[in-house]
Amino acid sequence: MHSSAVFLIEFGAVILGLGLLGRLAGRFQFSPIPLYLLAGLAFGEGGLLPLGASEEFVAIGAEIGVILLLLMLGLEYTASDLVSNLKTQYPAGLVDAALNALPGAVMALLLGWGPVAAVVLAGVTWISSSGVIAKVLGDLGRLGNRETPVILSILVLEDLAMAVYLPIITALLAGVSLAAGSITLAIALGVAGLVLFLAVRYGRLISRFVSSDDPEKLLLVVLGLTLLVAGIAQQLQVSAAVGAFLVGIALSGEVAEGAHNLLSPLRDLFAAVFFVFFGLHTDPASIPPVLLPALALATVTACTKVATGYWAAKRAGISVKGRWRAGGTLVARGEFSIVIAGLAVTAGIEPELGPLATAYVLILVILGPITARYTQPLAMRLTGRRKPAEPPARTETAETVEAAETVEATEEPREAVDQHGGH
Repeated sequence: MHSSAVFLIEFGAVILGLGLLGRLAGRFQFSPIPLYLLAGLAFGEGGLLPLGASEEFVAIGAEIGVILLLLMLGLEYTASDLVSNLKTQYPAGLVDAALNALPGAVMALLLGWGPVAAVVLAGVTWISSSGVIAKVLGDLGRLGNRETPVILSILVLEDLAMAVYLPIITALLAGVSLAAGSITLAIALGVAGLVLFLAVRYGRLISRFVSSDDPEKLLLVVLGLTLLVAGIAQQLQVSAAVGAFLVGIALSGEVAEGAHNLLSPLRDLFAAVFFVFFGLHTDPASIPPVLLPALALATVTACTKVATGYWAAKRAGISVKGRWRAGGTLVARGEFSIVIAGLAVTAGIEPELGPLATAYVLILVILGPITARYTQPLAMRLTGRRKPAEPPARTETAETVEAAETVEATEEPREAVDQHGGH
């Protein structure tokens, strides 16, 4: 009875604290993720108030948080959207992977962590935060801008790459043989391909089976199906998160919209618990020694993300201002980086990897909204100083008119996008 009371007090205090931190972040209009990570550091070993009785429950909640994050991400896209993005935007995805995964791998090798840690850190620096970026786009009123589809296409390609990447690092962290790892990857690719095929061909039937006018029944069926598929995927040595992502892709139409609205509060709750859980496993005293490498890595990969967005937007025929906006928006890292690092921390491959990832995400999740807002005006000012005579007044006027027409033409689409969860 006493331990039960302690559990309720501890867990209640954690949830209440997260709610207050979320309100604080909302008041200052920035992502609450860094505050959640700091809360985890405070409640973990070496922190101000270590948890005891509720730590095991927090671990389960964190796993559910990862599953819901990936499910909600899958609900944002239809299978046909994914296939279309693969066909038209795959060069941008390849440039994104090359520019942003390579610095992480090089840093791990320079620190002497070995090839497995290099693969893990490459993923940490590669994947942008879809959640933070979607919120930033909404806050800045850019959901209807011409460069936004380019940004979303890169995020979709990264999400698809996760379906291949997560099984690979799961096998590497487990220390399985090359043959066993190849089998795991083949299973993951086969399952992903099968789900995409079924979603394209029979998506309406699947959605009709899940659909219900009763919100309670819809919530239970979608959540139960997601946890079931995630568990089966994990049993097959495929990531549970990938299973949840594929379930989200298979659902479409009104079912996806209804499930999105019902699951959003649950996603936010358990995602917050997940970030706290990651912080729990990071000793605050271990962060200062890796702060300089994390800062260097954040600086380099912020620049490479800006270059990625600029190149992809230029390839899509976007104006110069839109190219800089696209690049600055992609800088934020968050939930995926922590998910990847969390797998490595659980496997215990490198003690300093968790602290480095925590410091890295803290830096970029704070820097990301700033670069999204100020990269374009700063770039225009610097470009104008270098070449004062080059842009004539006529060109400037044309760009201004184009920007005004873009805003006016996209007011209605922006409202429509907001109703569908931000994408």
